[in-house]
Amino acid sequence: MTALQQAVESLIEQIQTATKTTQRLMVKLDLPANTDLIDWIESQPLFPKFYWQSRDSREEVVALGQLKTFTDPMAAEKVLSDDQRIWGGRSFDGRSSRNRRCLSSFFFLPVLEIIRFDGCWQLAVNMSDDKEKILQTLAQVKPEASEISAIKSKILGRTYAPDFSGWSTMISNALEAISQKVFEKVVLARRTTLKLDTPVSPAQLLKASRGSNMNSFHFMMAMDEKHCFVGSTPERLFLRHNRDLLTEALAGTIGRSHDPSEDNRLAQWLLDDNKNRYENRLVVDDIVSRLNTCCESMNVAQTPELVRLRKVQHLKRSIDAQLNDQVYSADLLDSLQPTAAIAGLPRDKALDFISEHEPFARGWYSGAVGFLSRQRSEFCVAIRSALIMGEELHLFAGAGIVPGSTADSEWKELDRKTSTLCSLLSSEEPELERRSA
Repeated sequence: MTALQQAVESLIEQIQTATKTTQRLMVKLDLPANTDLIDWIESQPLFPKFYWQSRDSREEVVALGQLKTFTDPMAAEKVLSDDQRIWGGRSFDGRSSRNRRCLSSFFFLPVLEIIRFDGCWQLAVNMSDDKEKILQTLAQVKPEASEISAIKSKILGRTYAPDFSGWSTMISNALEAISQKVFEKVVLARRTTLKLDTPVSPAQLLKASRGSNMNSFHFMMAMDEKHCFVGSTPERLFLRHNRDLLTEALAGTIGRSHDPSEDNRLAQWLLDDNKNRYENRLVVDDIVSRLNTCCESMNVAQTPELVRLRKVQHLKRSIDAQLNDQVYSADLLDSLQPTAAIAGLPRDKALDFISEHEPFARGWYSGAVGFLSRQRSEFCVAIRSALIMGEELHLFAGAGIVPGSTADSEWKELDRKTSTLCSLLSSEEPELERRSA
């Protein structure tokens, strides 16, 4: 019997003798250090599925099956017991007039969680009055997992929404609106749809990305077998532990170079560039204004720091705060999402422009994904992400438009951001088709 089977058997015994007031049961797991939870989640027949790895890699969680679902995170936060967490996210434009198919938010209290924190493993079950349902769910858990094969899919072609012509028009309209003082900044996005010779599974893409893209949150949210949202994002929306709050302004981007001296030159250019520093400052100002009413104190980093990722480097300013009493994580989600880093400033005017001009609905892209509990909650901003629906693979990226932006340079920035996931697949496209502009 494997360690996981033993832990499941132990939980089953505890469930059978648990009282009605028991909310959660947990047992320690003694798993090998090389246990891969992405391999394991892929082998499980239970839905919804959620995978999470924190940006510092200290915490990794798989959540399976649902006891309850919530569209209102505040309602969930008020009924959770101390150790329970709900998993899921809030979409960018779900249930709006242009995207009625996507939920505005989806959170679930899972039946089962496997948790790794540093080197310690635990198996947890959330309880309900329906013990039989929980036992039936545990009976479906497969203790063994096969190693996921490497990605063999090749890109045969790609299409863009908007194409470069449409993008150029959209940028011109945005710059005109900025000059007319309609807004100071708007973040415009592109959807890239890949045509592959063979489908890639969400777990394949996620595992390859986790192995290549460091200093990122890695997540997978699968409602069912045919709809899955995955991503590897560098951007934290917020981390809240009791009254301590951490958030950040991640805005301003330049590429990377394989040549160290050129890479350092690009980094210094980014740190010195007025356009990118202005874009970052707008995000800082927006976050500070949104948090002012719910914070006792706040500290903002005086100067931006450099965040170096595999394909791009960003400007980041960290913000930490002490929350007032009786501030819920759901309040923070309402206040901060969407930030100026993925929508614009002022928020409402930028959102109106996005809704009117972007030729696709964003859905979960640029929403917020993570977990919520009474003591500790963390959400990332769902950028550098992909929506996989059967054989369809859609990649998303956005660029902040401010005075000085040009269609060509921002399009190239989209290419660099999309390459976070796109570069994990090999390509057999004709060179002409691969050119962006």
